Amino acid sequence: MTDEELKNLEKEVRKLKRKSQEWASQLHDLVEDRLPAGYEELPTMSQSAYDACKAWADANARLMAATETAS
Repeated sequence: MTDEELKNLEKEVRKLKRKSQEWASQLHDLVEDRLPAGYEELPTMSQSAYDACKAWADANARLMAATETAS
């Protein structure tokens, strides 16, 4: 992996981490402010948070593998 590709992957990981944190914050707000009345939002919001965290975990694993290979 080139230095540029590695930098792009690092940038992607940071972006995906931020997105997952945003979904976690939204989920927290739902739990703190809108439950039990907003219970119907839980499945969709939970799935979105899961998907964002999974995307981050996958990208982070690729980054870890790439940095181990580069070392």
